[in-house]
Amino acid sequence: MQTFKLYSPLRIWYVFKVLLTLYLLIRKRERFLVFSPLSASGLVATITLLGASFIKLAQVLATRNDFFPPEYLSKLKTLHDELPAMDERSMQSVFDKAFAENPFIRFEKEPIASASIGQVHEAWLDEETKVAVKLRREGIETQVKADIRILNAFNVLFRPLFSHYTKNSIEAVITEFASMILKEVSLNQERTNLLKFSEIYADMDVRFPIAYESVSCDDALVMSFEEGFRFDDKDAMERYHIDIDKLIGTLVDFYTEQMLVRGFFHADPHPGNLLISKEGKLILLDFGMVKRVPNETRIAIIEMLKAANEQDYERYVSACKRLGVVAYDAPLSELAEFTERMFEIFKNDALDSSSMQELAFEVLEQTRNLPFKLPQDVIYILRVSAIIEGLGTSYIENFNGIKDILPILQKNIPRALGANESIIETIIDEFQNLPLDLKALRNSIYRISEENLSVELSKPQLETLKKSLSESLSPLIIGFMLLLSSIFVLQLDRSLESVALILFGAGVLRLIFRK
Repeated sequence: MQTFKLYSPLRIWYVFKVLLTLYLLIRKRERFLVFSPLSASGLVATITLLGASFIKLAQVLATRNDFFPPEYLSKLKTLHDELPAMDERSMQSVFDKAFAENPFIRFEKEPIASASIGQVHEAWLDEETKVAVKLRREGIETQVKADIRILNAFNVLFRPLFSHYTKNSIEAVITEFASMILKEVSLNQERTNLLKFSEIYADMDVRFPIAYESVSCDDALVMSFEEGFRFDDKDAMERYHIDIDKLIGTLVDFYTEQMLVRGFFHADPHPGNLLISKEGKLILLDFGMVKRVPNETRIAIIEMLKAANEQDYERYVSACKRLGVVAYDAPLSELAEFTERMFEIFKNDALDSSSMQELAFEVLEQTRNLPFKLPQDVIYILRVSAIIEGLGTSYIENFNGIKDILPILQKNIPRALGANESIIETIIDEFQNLPLDLKALRNSIYRISEENLSVELSKPQLETLKKSLSESLSPLIIGFMLLLSSIFVLQLDRSLESVALILFGAGVLRLIFRK
């Protein structure tokens, strides 16, 4: 693979071409000034040349059917996070930096897996303890930080060219991507994620590697070596007589629990990160890409799914607005059209034999011109859902992810919303909180009587207010600036009366015609 210096003109030029292509595709424009977008193949080739950061960014963008046409999406989905291994000198340099003293009695220099962030080697701490050692690529953190600076610089350049809605979406993608990849290049962060997963999901029927903290650092993560075969290895499934239905059920249950009940989920469950033991146990690997879903987002998603399944228009629209999918100022006619299309997915009689993911993305494709956007938390959930459904349909012909998720959600909605397992525990909690609730009610009544009641607005509502204020104040500011400019010109030179008159007239017209 070709390599570039961190800020080489050629690298910056390639980044510019990639981002300009994304801008033109999102805005559905054929060119900008003298520039045309890269072809789908050209975009993928350029991203591959740019390496780790942009491959990761493209994998996130590959879920955005609301951004890109099908030919580009299909090419973006072919990008794999697989790169040639480090040369022996680089590998040895990282190894020496990570381990002041070699803790292994044996270390295999040939990696068993090699990705953009790091590569994995087999090793033995003693004769009986086989481990997997993940080494971080030499210089990857410096490279990623440089790429983020370049991305942010170009984002500032392109920001004025995006619409209000699209700008927020693409800004969210880049901001979230930068945050995620900076965490992913830290193997200390990955070790923390692994330990949290092992603690939070200890009661699930899933196995996680054991981290050896005493010999791990930011450049190397040492874990127990988990024996198993890939989730998509059908021959091995048959050879070991694995119960597919039970395994798929475990996977769906586990990811529903992660994303919508506990809000802490593994965001990269591709087949290489999901192993199956010979006994049929699900094993989860690679905890670099882990997401926390905010409580309000989880609740809005749960309510949206429930309302869509029950065809409840009012609750569905309310949940979409709180989630940020639908703008608070979206036109009612377009909102009704969007909702009707989403409801079609849930009442489709042919759903058992078709792909929910395809139908959902088809709706996103059709609404590209409507004032809707997908928050980045939702994008990760969609991406994970697509991967899970792909794994399910490869074994079960009529598998449907959403249909399987709904009953699990129905059963866990009280827990997802913060209630206890039993009714008695919930009632006890409510009685314990009763004095606080009564005090809060008394304070609210007092504030209302004193006309001192404050209202907290959601982030989407604040965005809408900000946009409305900007649109209202902008013509006033411009108008007054033109009027002041006319006075300034007259003070500067009386012979410029005609110029001052034009400025004054333009200011008056701008104040009168503010729309």
